[in-house]
Amino acid sequence: MSYQVLARKWRPKSFDQLVGQASVVQALVNGLDNDRVHHGFLFTGTRGVGKTTIARIFAKCLNCEQGMTSSPCGECSACVAIDEGRFQDLLEIDAASHTGVDNMRELNDSAHFMPVSGRFKVYLIDEVHMLSGASFNALLKTLEEPPPHVKFILATTDPQKIPVTVLSRCLKFNLRHLLPEQISGQLTHILETEDIEFEAAAIDRIARAAAGSMRDALSLLDQAIAHGGGAVRDDDVALMMGSVDHDHVARIIGALADADAAALLDVVAELSTQSRDLKSVLNHLAEALHRIGLVQLVPKYRDPDRADWDSIAALAPRLSPEDVQLFYQVAIEGARDIDAAPDARTGLEMALLRMLAFRPVDVDDVARSGGSAPPAATRQGAPGGVAEPRPAAPVEAQPRPAAKAATVAEEPSPVTTAKNEPRQDPEAREWHRLFERLELRGAVRELARNIQLDSRNGAAWRFLIPDTVEHLGTGSLVGQLQSAMSSQLGHEVDLSLETSTGAVLTPAAVDEQATIRRRSEAEKAIADDPTVQALKARFGATIVEDTIQPLQ
Repeated sequence: MSYQVLARKWRPKSFDQLVGQASVVQALVNGLDNDRVHHGFLFTGTRGVGKTTIARIFAKCLNCEQGMTSSPCGECSACVAIDEGRFQDLLEIDAASHTGVDNMRELNDSAHFMPVSGRFKVYLIDEVHMLSGASFNALLKTLEEPPPHVKFILATTDPQKIPVTVLSRCLKFNLRHLLPEQISGQLTHILETEDIEFEAAAIDRIARAAAGSMRDALSLLDQAIAHGGGAVRDDDVALMMGSVDHDHVARIIGALADADAAALLDVVAELSTQSRDLKSVLNHLAEALHRIGLVQLVPKYRDPDRADWDSIAALAPRLSPEDVQLFYQVAIEGARDIDAAPDARTGLEMALLRMLAFRPVDVDDVARSGGSAPPAATRQGAPGGVAEPRPAAPVEAQPRPAAKAATVAEEPSPVTTAKNEPRQDPEAREWHRLFERLELRGAVRELARNIQLDSRNGAAWRFLIPDTVEHLGTGSLVGQLQSAMSSQLGHEVDLSLETSTGAVLTPAAVDEQATIRRRSEAEKAIADDPTVQALKARFGATIVEDTIQPLQ
């Protein structure tokens, strides 16, 4: 008897045997049990997630000789024929080879004939997005109003290419990627049933490499059994798949922590010699850096589905959180751009060297060395030219006062503020205090900001307004300001304006003077900062003064 591949031998024959897709199965089961079965279904999802399998199980549910049910018997002639792919009333059509409008016309004509032996005639159109526009149009009428004995099941990996007119005539179900633990659980069950020796690490490796596809996982499992001579061992699977071991990733991270470019190149050379998948190295590195970041932030965090957390926790103290974020970003971008490199090895090596090239220089070392940065291999201050790992600071200790001074000025002291504050007479100070309480908005606020209280006699308030903004003193705005003041003070106010050509100490003028003072102090703080001075001396950096923003 010829060998039957695992993907066919272990294809689920009922909803109970299906792995994953619980929400889709639940909707179909409820429809069958309550006799509310739609005439058109669309299953979407990537390869190997169960689109065709669910369609065949659904056809069995509709045509089982025991009656329409969500649990077909699997033993009647209809169920057996569907399982063996020879049921005359289940018509599986490959849209890639039936794209023409004539094919759809033939389908429409045949749809009106009664089933040969079943209860329903089921049309399963796979990769339906491959149909031409004319074919879709020819299918629309029958798809919308098919004969009562016809059900349509459409399957596609690219639903974006299906016209909305077709989507509106079907119930759409999105089949999700299977989780690695779902795949590994099914593979374990298969191997135990088949009485095949295996290692759990090998199954985990296959499950993750399958990228959510059960069919891919079963194909890899078939290959692994053949490669291992009837057993599935992790070393054999790693060699077969050319996958990157955690040990390789750990060595790369260690070399990055030590700023050891030679060690990085040695690891890449070893991976290349072993014919490992160099394109996947950066993805594995990014995944490990992500977990290092989690451990640095939450030291006790562990993912129960991964068994190598102890080694990740051991690597976490060797990198600073800043380095982890930088290396992760470079790894993500390098993985995306590696296909544009001359070859995979060149792309990988350049991405790793870029991590070292852009690694932040220890500013304290630069300042102590008089503006001269130490070599990359010794910038951590290790004796004898050997780099010591730079420990990661706790998350709570991350703020750096020196860096803060390099971007914003410290808030001036009360003494300095009092000394530099513009001199104001009592009327001006009274108006400024009242102005802050009024909570004005829009044009009336601009009017209030640009006037100065000249005198007050009982309810009469006399203000000066600069001639440059006297256009603000319209009757409407003056009335609004007068109403707001009356409401705030609790009595009627009589407000008058007089144009002034001289200097007027308005709230706007006071704010501008304070901003100029704070900006001057910020510029001085940045210029005097030792970190900034070290960067200017080492790299010839300049300060773009227009970008300086004082601390509010």
